[in-house]
Order: sequence, then C-alpha cells, then structure tokens
Amino acid sequence: MSSYTANSLKAELNARGWRLTPQREKILHVFQNLPRGNHLSAEELFELLEERGETISLSTIYRSVKLMSRMGILRELELAEGHKHYELNHPHPNHHHHMVCIQCNKTTEFKNDSILKHSLKQCDKEGYQLIDCQLTVMTICPEAIRMGWPSSLPSNWICTRAISDEHNHEFSDSEGESE
Repeated sequence: MSSYTANSLKAELNARGWRLTPQREKILHVFQNLPRGNHLSAEELFELLEERGETISLSTIYRSVKLMSRMGILRELELAEGHKHYELNHPHPNHHHHMVCIQCNKTTEFKNDSILKHSLKQCDKEGYQLIDCQLTVMTICPEAIRMGWPSSLPSNWICTRAISDEHNHEFSDSEGESE
C-alpha cells in the first residue's frame, strides 16, 4: 500500500462508487500531517477540526474514519481507553505495533518484522491479501509496577506518564515511537 494523496483517495472512492467530499479530504489531511506516534479517536479528530474552525459533524467523522479504515487508508486501533483510535496506514517498511498500559493508557509503538513476515506468509498460503497487521500488547507500565500494582496502588493514583502525555497532547513528535 502506498501513501494516499487526495487524488489517489478520490480515484479509489470513485472506483467504489463514492465521492471525495470536502470533509473526507480534510480528514485525510489531518492524518497526513499528524506526527508519527500520534493516534486520534473520532472525538479527538472532531475537537481538532473544531479548533481549526472546520464544521464537520461527529457522525460524519465516524462514518468517514470507518470507511477510510475499511479501505486501508487508516488503521483502526483498539487501545486501552475503550474506544477506537486511528492513524494513517503507512506502507509495510513503517509497519509498527502497540504496547498499551492498562493502568494509565500510555501507548508505545514498536517494530517487529517477524510479526509482519509471519502474517504475510500466512496470507500468501491461504490466498489472502494483507491489508493491515497489528498487534496490541496489553501491559502494566514500569511506574505502576514500582508503585505496587495491583495490590498497593492507590485508587486515585495517576501515572506521571499519563499526566505528561495530557500536558504534551498538542501532537508533539516525541510521544511513543520506538525504533
């Protein structure tokens, strides 16, 4: 899969009987400019577009990200917060997976070529075409373990990683990417 442009998205949508609406183009643009390691939920995308003065309804955003993920343009991620997140689906050399702390929801990306190679081999064997391959590893972060998870962790404890991420949530490039 190659990187999507507005023209390639338009061609693919047209081939499937859909249109490239201004809303879909704006959503694609947000994900194209999102720093690596950042993921957006539909609600976060709505808020970001609203801050930029764009008026796209939340229901249109939900339908658009669902369509774009079915087309393989976006990756739909099941992370720890209980709702889906999305990111641009990059070509195989940039393929990555996620470790998620179930205590603080900190998400860390990692690469492992053997997972992708095994998936490609299995798809080839069965005659399938790989659209996406993702592994989400549910974890407990080192800070929660140091604080005594699970028995002595205070019920009101908030991980400093989570506080730091909220503070830096202005889509900085430093979050989460491990090579």
